[in-house]
Amino acid sequence: MKVFLDFEASSLSDRSYPVEVAWVLEDGGSESHLIAPATDWDDWDPVAQSIHGIAREQLVRDGTPHDRVAHRMVEALTGHDLFASAPSWDGKWLSHLLRTAGLPRHSLRLRDTDEALRDSCTAILQPVLDPARLKIEVHNIVARASAAKTATPAHRALADAMGEHDTWRRAEQAARALAARMADG
Repeated sequence: MKVFLDFEASSLSDRSYPVEVAWVLEDGGSESHLIAPATDWDDWDPVAQSIHGIAREQLVRDGTPHDRVAHRMVEALTGHDLFASAPSWDGKWLSHLLRTAGLPRHSLRLRDTDEALRDSCTAILQPVLDPARLKIEVHNIVARASAAKTATPAHRALADAMGEHDTWRRAEQAARALAARMADG
């Protein structure tokens, strides 16, 4: 099953750590967790806080311990295809969370959301289009679905993960509509 995931973080520095994670399953199910910082996670950027609106004090007070979040992620997400709009950044925070919890950093792997869009559209259209047109139509559908994203991310993990899920759904719907037209025509 495809899963769309997003992190918010303490900053964009080398010492940053995840402060929130959320994921949305292909079927629309979702989870979101504020992450209580590990004792040695002390990086904090007030600019990052002003963007995501999560205070460090809130994480300490209301967050789920980082190791519980990491274990929950491995339990819930192992065996699924994980996608993120910024897999290099989100992958950095995922790896940091897993390592700090004593789990192998490659327990979970992220790929770019655009891969999910391309793969789904290709699977839907491959039976009805020749290879040359398939590549063009998939490119066009992915471009239109991505362009329809909200101009500015919400910078909250669940809202942003839902946005990625919605983009994937738009691409799938467009591919199904084209496949239906081709089958009728």
